[in-house]
Order: sequence, then C-alpha cells, then structure tokens
Amino acid sequence: MSYLEATNDLYKQAALTPDVGLCCTTNPVWQLPGLSIPTIMQEMNYGCGSTVSASDLVNNPKVLYVGVGGGMELLQFAYFSRQIGGVTGVDVVDEMLSASEKNFKIAEKENPWFKSEFVNLVKGDALNLPIETESMDVAAQNCLFNIFKLEDLKKAVAEMYRVLKPHGRLVMSDPVCEQPMNETLRNDDRLRALCLSGSIPIKDYVKVLTDAGFGTIEIRARKSYRILSPNHYPTDELIHIESIEIAAIKDPMPEDGPCIFTGKTAIYYGSEPYLDDKKGHVLIQNQPLAVCDKTAAALAGLQEQIHISESTWHYDGGGCC
Repeated sequence: MSYLEATNDLYKQAALTPDVGLCCTTNPVWQLPGLSIPTIMQEMNYGCGSTVSASDLVNNPKVLYVGVGGGMELLQFAYFSRQIGGVTGVDVVDEMLSASEKNFKIAEKENPWFKSEFVNLVKGDALNLPIETESMDVAAQNCLFNIFKLEDLKKAVAEMYRVLKPHGRLVMSDPVCEQPMNETLRNDDRLRALCLSGSIPIKDYVKVLTDAGFGTIEIRARKSYRILSPNHYPTDELIHIESIEIAAIKDPMPEDGPCIFTGKTAIYYGSEPYLDDKKGHVLIQNQPLAVCDKTAAALAGLQEQIHISESTWHYDGGGCC
C-alpha cells in the first residue's frame, strides 16, 4: 500500500466514523452573524488552522477547496459567496464527499441563507485537479499538502497555480517542522497521514510555492501544534511541530525575486519628515510600515536611521509591495 492509499484509507474511516481531533488542533469556529456550524462539521474539522479570511473573499469570488473534510470551511466560504456553485469542493475519498453532502443538509436547517447548491462537490485528485485553468479566484487546502512527499507536493502546488486566475490566492494551513526527522518517522505512512511526519521547514515550504511561480507570499500565522516525544514516537529527541497559515498570490514574479512577508516592520526615526528609498518605499517618520523580507534587507543596508523588527510570523496586509 502506498502512502497515498494509506492516507485515503485513514480518511475513509474518518468519514464513516468521525474522530474528533484526528490529526489536528481544535480551532475556534468562526462566529459570524447568521452562521451556525453544525456539530458534526466541528467534529470532522480535520484542519490545523483556518483558510477563511474575509479580506480574500470580496467581489463574489469563485472558490476552490481541496480535501473537503466534514464541509466546515466549505460552509464558511459559502457564507461569503452565497451563489450557486460559488464554492467547489474536491476530494478523492467517496465517503468524505458523501459525509459532506449529508452535513450540508443539516447546515441548511440551521442556516436559512444556505443552500447546498452553493457548494459543488467533485471527486478528484489534488495532483490532477478536475478544474479548468485560470477559473478560480481563491484556492484553499487545510492540513492536506503536508501529507505529500516532495515531488507530489510540487505537483499539488502546480495544479493550484494552474487553476487560479492572475492575482488569485492560494490560502493554506499546514504543519511545519524546523528540526530534522529520522527516516523511520519520514517513512511511516500512518504518521504522514496523521499530518505529522510530512512536516517540512517553512523555507522549504515557501520555496515550493515560489518555484511554482507565486510572486507574493504572506505568512499570516504561526503557532505550536504537536510534540513528537521518545515515549510515544520512534525518535531519540523531542520534535516540535508548528502550524502555519499562509497565502501565496499569483502575482508576476519580480525581477529581484519573490516578496515574502514574515511579519517584519520598518520604522524610520531620522530627523526628516519622511525617507524615500527611491525604489517605491516611503517611510513616514516614526510610522511603522510592514515590509517583505527583501525590502527589509534593502532598507537595513541603507545605513539610515531605520529600525527593522524581527519576523513576527504574522502578516495581515498593508505592506510595502
């Protein structure tokens, strides 16, 4: 059995018998006027963060969500779009698609505004999406891509890039790990399916995105997720796994490389009212400006009176690019 077959089997069972906290952290459920998340959807919330952000969902976007889970984030996306077929959910596991379809009927009873027709459920593979090229404004996945080994991860990201319109957004939440893992962990198909042993460093994760062509990367959150300890897992040391929420935007690739936002800020504290670096960045005296890592390095090299913060691993827009 391949690692992908092992993953599909695990989530087939999770669809038939919901397993609260199967692989991931328990996340706060969106509290929005008129939005009720059915209990069964919460029990089948197999994500490690959130991919739903109001700032991404303006102007009636077409949304793709890969790996439907119990349908919770599909319902949240539908809350913002509220149009027939506005949200498409793709999953390779028949039982998960069936479970989501049943859950949407419950959601209809709890939410007068919601119709199941708002969500189009499609059987398909993340490595070969049954979606037209450049047809989506937003594409999302939650705690799925970390399961893939590197070559399959590249294929999955390339497929998301393909289906997005220019300037479209790929929004994701996945576990990451800065520490090396031994081969026993890496080759354990069940631990990979449980969103543990497939975790890779953030810089490697970002490189896959930029190699696919995404010109802007936003790291929106970074938080503690799991500990692999010697008394529970085949490892000689404690391994700390985190989860990140990240957006990759299908902007043109700048000549000097991608703009990667990790939560750095620049503050000019010189004697003049403002500082113009002649490269499109104007810093008002003592006013913080969110900057990408590339701009932060360039400003630091000016030897001006500029304070550059460390990465906070949180970015919510309004930056230099």
